[in-house]
Amino acid sequence: MTDTVRKVNRLLRPLFLVGGVVLTVVGVIGLVTPGWPGTIFLILAAGCFARSSPRLEAWLLGHPRLGPSVVAWRESGAIPRKIKYIAIASMILSFVIVLLVHLPVLWTVIVGVSLLASALYVGSRPEGPKAAG
Repeated sequence: MTDTVRKVNRLLRPLFLVGGVVLTVVGVIGLVTPGWPGTIFLILAAGCFARSSPRLEAWLLGHPRLGPSVVAWRESGAIPRKIKYIAIASMILSFVIVLLVHLPVLWTVIVGVSLLASALYVGSRPEGPKAAG
C-alpha cells in the first residue's frame, strides 16, 4: 500500500474508489462523445485511485488508450495540441452562446473573463503526446 493510500482515512477510501470508478466511466464516455471532455475526468479518476486503489491507478496509467494523457499531465502538465485547439474552440463557442442569450452585462463579463483565463492557461501548457483517436 502506498503512502498516499495509508494517509487517507479508512472511511474515505471507499468513497475515493467509487469516485474513481464513476469518473473513469464518465471519462471514457467523454472520449467517444464529441464535445464532451474525457481527459479531465480520467485525471481526477487517477487521483481518486491514488487514494484508494494502487492497482486501479496502475491499470489506468498503464492503459494504452486512457493512460498517456493522464501520465503526460502528471509528469509535465502537458496537453496535446489537438486537445488545446478543441478546448479553446469550445470556450469560444460557449462565449458566443452566452452573447446570444443576452445575459446581464456583469454575468457576460464574468463568463468572458473566466473563459479567457481558462483559454490562456490551456494555451500555455506544454504539448504532450498526440491525442488518441
